[in-house]
Amino acid sequence: MPPAPTVADGRSSLAARLNRKCFCVTLDWAALSAALSLEAGEPQFSETFMASRPHLFSNVPVFLAASALDEMQAIVMAVEATAKLPGYRETVLSWAPEIAQRDFGPVGAMMGYDFHLDDDGPKLIEVNTNAGGAFLNAVLAKAQKACCSEVDRTAVGTRYDDFETIVVAMFKNEWRLQRKAGSPGRIAIIDDQPEEQYLYPEFVLARNVLLKHGFEAIVGDASALAYKDGRLRLDGQEIDLVYNRLVDFALERPEHAALRAAYQDGAVVVTPNPHNHALVSNKRNMTLLSDPARLEAFGLSAEMRSRLASVPQTTLVTPDNSEALWQSRKDRFFKPLSGHGSKAVYRGDKVTKGVWAEIARGGYVAQAFASPGQRMIEIDGTPTRRKMDVRLYTYDGQVLLAAARLYQGQTTNFRTPGGGFSPIMAV
Repeated sequence: MPPAPTVADGRSSLAARLNRKCFCVTLDWAALSAALSLEAGEPQFSETFMASRPHLFSNVPVFLAASALDEMQAIVMAVEATAKLPGYRETVLSWAPEIAQRDFGPVGAMMGYDFHLDDDGPKLIEVNTNAGGAFLNAVLAKAQKACCSEVDRTAVGTRYDDFETIVVAMFKNEWRLQRKAGSPGRIAIIDDQPEEQYLYPEFVLARNVLLKHGFEAIVGDASALAYKDGRLRLDGQEIDLVYNRLVDFALERPEHAALRAAYQDGAVVVTPNPHNHALVSNKRNMTLLSDPARLEAFGLSAEMRSRLASVPQTTLVTPDNSEALWQSRKDRFFKPLSGHGSKAVYRGDKVTKGVWAEIARGGYVAQAFASPGQRMIEIDGTPTRRKMDVRLYTYDGQVLLAAARLYQGQTTNFRTPGGGFSPIMAV
């Protein structure tokens, strides 16, 4: 006799039904535009930046069972617990670059845990140290209209004022973990050519949150940083803390030399930093997080190992196993060790012989395919299927905010009609 349905089963079933059949448009575009401009401190902010990003936000929410969100939080806690184990740390640092070896103290601001959800529950597919979108999603949550009043639901996350308070506390704590006391005077939000980045509007929002709470804050290009006499400067201004949005995780590129030198000398607090990436976000680490025997050998408890059973099996591609992986490629995703976002990520059933020759040379992991969730939306009155994933924004293992991303194709892209960031409603 099959087990009796539980409350969690009922909630999961309700969420699935709503994702298939609820076409309510909850996004109040006028309210979103006003909120973005207000938080950015620029009357034309929304008009200026959103016009070129029509698919940054979706019109509809994503529904999830509260139990699924609890399970994701439990997985985050298990990963963070694993990252504290000496054997695990020794192993992941053995394949990390030299710059990542030293721990200056910070644990990494605004981490991102990405999940796919299928009938078996959430699957952790990736961890990111430069997770984008939290500030945008916090504003998005302010611009939602009532939907499906007969459904008991809540938006997942915090009020924007609460989000600001949490963010400010996060940066203060990162400072104190390295400097032990005090508070940073000037914070720089750093990326390559930030104004050209798709998520540049978020940098403006982040800067204004910091300004509002008494910090000096600027957005700058990493190549404009200068390091001299033990001080990191941007346009002549001394920088105390860098909110690092670079995807050069080891700071290896020539244009990042000043930041690299200042970081290695401990002259500036950098968060997230190369050590944070090496411990949690290097894609090769997933080969350990998906290996119960290795986790047991590291001393991870049985309960924590059971939580990590949701991590899809991940294998390092080598010349020795490349032929076997080619034969089983249709059930896998291939991700570059040095990649970020969706760049050079291949679904196995789409891989050509030419691409495979590149993958087989190494520098990739093969991850068992985890089906993304599904959300039906309406486009011009026609029901249309979109894939979805869920990102938990975290700090030191605690969830700050949750958001979904709707998309079409192999990976998230913010180019899909009806797609983009979507608020999560827990049912």
